[in-house]
Amino acid sequence: MNDSRGEIWGLIQIFTGNGKGKTTAALGTVIRAVAKGKRVAIVYFDKGGTTHYSERELICDRLPEIGLYPTGLDRIDPITNKFRFGVTEEDEKEGERGLAIIRKLFVEAQHDLIVLDEINSSTALGIINEKDILTLLDQRPKNIELILTGRDAPESFKDRADLITDMTLVKHYFYNGFAAREGLDY
Repeated sequence: MNDSRGEIWGLIQIFTGNGKGKTTAALGTVIRAVAKGKRVAIVYFDKGGTTHYSERELICDRLPEIGLYPTGLDRIDPITNKFRFGVTEEDEKEGERGLAIIRKLFVEAQHDLIVLDEINSSTALGIINEKDILTLLDQRPKNIELILTGRDAPESFKDRADLITDMTLVKHYFYNGFAAREGLDY
């Protein structure tokens, strides 16, 4: 669908791959969209908790017009600071909650851009059902631009995408013993 300047909105973008930068690229696009008066929402999948996502602090404090919808459990243990692998029943419930938020946002149709952060990896992990996402993609209002982020984007998502960026890991300081750094990595 065209906006007031005749530009096309309503495409599907995917940022995937095993390299760093998928969410960061989506956030950069969010900033550009907001700067031009677009209405934006971000639905975070499998990124619960409040301490590991610095961008949320900035958005809440300085960009309150961006709708934030975090779902998922906190995967970082507060005592050991280690990442929890595996999928629990509660993870799946949180995934369903995220899908319900997307459905609501689609019905309300108040946004120009919606980021579905970590939806690719949440699908690959089995937190959410691939067919449910495909149904949502097919039912979305055609003027809402979508960005799907996360590793392991399913081929069925890629088939529907208009843009796919694959972040490729070439080298990462993590493998040389450096921990994730606040303000840079989270």
